[in-house]
Amino acid sequence: MTGKKSSRDPHRARERSKYGRAIPSREFILEQLQAAGQVLSHSDLAARLGVDEDWALEALGKRLRAMERDGQVLCDRRGRYGAADKMDLVRGTVSAHPDGYGFLLPDEDRDDLYLAPREMRQVLHGDRVMARLVRVDRRGRSEGAIVEVLERRQRRVVGRYCHEQGVSYLVPSDARITQDILISAAAGASHGQIAVAEITDAPTRKRPPLGVIVEVLGDALDRGMEVDIALRKHDIPVAWPPAVEDEMAALPAQVRASDVRGREDLTELPFITIDGEDARDFDDAVFAERAGRGWRLRVAIADVAQYVRPGSALDEHAAERGTSVYFPNRVVPMLPEALSNGLCSLVADEQRLVLVCDMRIGPRGEIRSYRFCKGVIRSHARTTYTEIAGVLGGDRKLRRRYEALTGPIDELGRLYQAFAAARVARGTMEFDTVEARLLFDDAGQVCDIVPVQRNDAHRLIEECMIAANRCAAEYLTERKLPALYRVHAPPAGDRVEALRAFLAELGLVLHGGLEPEPADYLRVLDQAQGRADLPVIQTVILRSLKQAVYQPGNDGHFGLALEAYAHFTSPIRRYPDLLVHRAIRHALRGRSANSYTYGEPDMARFGERCSSTERRAEEASREVVAGLKCAWLEDRVGDTFDGVVSGVTSFGLFVTLNGIYTEGLVHITALGNDYYHFDPVHHRLSGERTRQVFRLGDALRVQVTRVDLDERKIDLVPV
Repeated sequence: MTGKKSSRDPHRARERSKYGRAIPSREFILEQLQAAGQVLSHSDLAARLGVDEDWALEALGKRLRAMERDGQVLCDRRGRYGAADKMDLVRGTVSAHPDGYGFLLPDEDRDDLYLAPREMRQVLHGDRVMARLVRVDRRGRSEGAIVEVLERRQRRVVGRYCHEQGVSYLVPSDARITQDILISAAAGASHGQIAVAEITDAPTRKRPPLGVIVEVLGDALDRGMEVDIALRKHDIPVAWPPAVEDEMAALPAQVRASDVRGREDLTELPFITIDGEDARDFDDAVFAERAGRGWRLRVAIADVAQYVRPGSALDEHAAERGTSVYFPNRVVPMLPEALSNGLCSLVADEQRLVLVCDMRIGPRGEIRSYRFCKGVIRSHARTTYTEIAGVLGGDRKLRRRYEALTGPIDELGRLYQAFAAARVARGTMEFDTVEARLLFDDAGQVCDIVPVQRNDAHRLIEECMIAANRCAAEYLTERKLPALYRVHAPPAGDRVEALRAFLAELGLVLHGGLEPEPADYLRVLDQAQGRADLPVIQTVILRSLKQAVYQPGNDGHFGLALEAYAHFTSPIRRYPDLLVHRAIRHALRGRSANSYTYGEPDMARFGERCSSTERRAEEASREVVAGLKCAWLEDRVGDTFDGVVSGVTSFGLFVTLNGIYTEGLVHITALGNDYYHFDPVHHRLSGERTRQVFRLGDALRVQVTRVDLDERKIDLVPV
């Protein structure tokens, strides 16, 4: 840049240090576009910016194209640029509905835009677009029209390949992708097989997307097909790139003497790991002892940051995965197994490098002080929740087996009681849910579904981890280090009112006005204890709450009733925890925030990415579980089950079957010869003639009449 305008760019020094030459900053480009009050051609904009050298003109073009992809500027058909904010446009992500319409979820904090089916023909679920508000319909919805597609997110789609009457197409497994994909090359796929198509031509208003088959997964009933579909549907990486494998090959097989130097030697302390029976990676170990009227609790977490360094191929791939993904019979780890199940797993009787949160806990469960340190431990036992619950419950056989450890285990039990009392005192919500565990036969098919109830050992570990996470958040906040916090915002007012109306119908009262505190929710749950509809009440309360996210700003955790919370305890399987470890290690070296590898913009980017990968993992796991349950129920068509009405809609009732914890639909036509009217406020269907009422939480005995494996739908009729 040689013109006078260029010297007025307030971010000139930043751009020069970043790229070696001072190209116009995004902020300065937007400032000039807004000041112009009209769209500008590339040459007109370059003149306003003071750009005239060839390299600078080329750099400006590249930056404008990047800003266009990010939705900051819009380029019209004549190649002129304008600031998106000045053109009254909304950028965001398309969320499609199986019925053909969709919504634009804006990047900014504003209402969603309804996208009619005619608009949705040119995009697919997940695409990034720019839209404008065209009208508000009679239902009060803001309706949008797509102006520009910024990014095509759906590049590969998994589904069922079909070849009929000379036409080949793929029916997507994701119900939110409502358009079939026309296939021009089948790569050997046979009619009815599950395959992956790569989209070669995006959809338009006049034709569906075009693609070619790039992978054939097999027949729908093949073993493990549910997981294969979920992995590809959600674009979850499975293979390790060669660069990652090279870095793994260079890591030591065991902890080296050089790695131990400068660490606190805690190998003689009787740390133990407490996990599920089928756990394979052990990233946390605990040890508690009496300290005056309270306790000293040490939570040791695998020091993954010792081996996964910023900027390495291993680090970049871990960030891409964001989290480990857990399926009923398979795990897709965030880190290679040589780390997750080996060098960073706190296996018994092996030296392991750890980051330790060393806490002093008062008699009422309050954290009085804490410190962090780098240490080395040797786990004295690999125990399970069932075993520790038995030891605490007085099981003589288990107490004899762990005779050398019963003292520390008993102290953990006493500490848990203090933690539990503190939890109630601060008003933390407690959801004591029952989960279903799938059991598999030798052929890999589901042979049974059994309930898994949390015991005091689960809660004990949970409280120890919460305590360490609280300390990590406070530690980083005090030092003003850029980090990711686990933030759970209070529920919105409209959700609060809807929940209050539902609870009132059941004789329960939620106090606190439009901004109830966690303690108000806790009182409702206490009132509901012992009721048959408690699971439904818990579910409805959970649905009324917002989803927790990762973000650089510490806005507290509503559900836990905490002012600061960060994830520190699972760096093997969660990338945010690894970032927290790096920040703590940086502080332990006595360094300030100014010299830290990351800044606030990095954390904002990581927060969005990690929140997204967490949701991706949850959706994939939930879909696989639902598919496996459907497959198990397919052989039980005609069987009857007791259930609870867990959802009421205008078209019928969703019923959760007791014991297997999966939902099926009782269509409104199966409720009897009557007209049923839907009351969304009170969550009920009422018969006009018979006066029969079906409410959320009602017990209902039903028969399975049909199971659709493709759509994971279960049809039920009342018995």
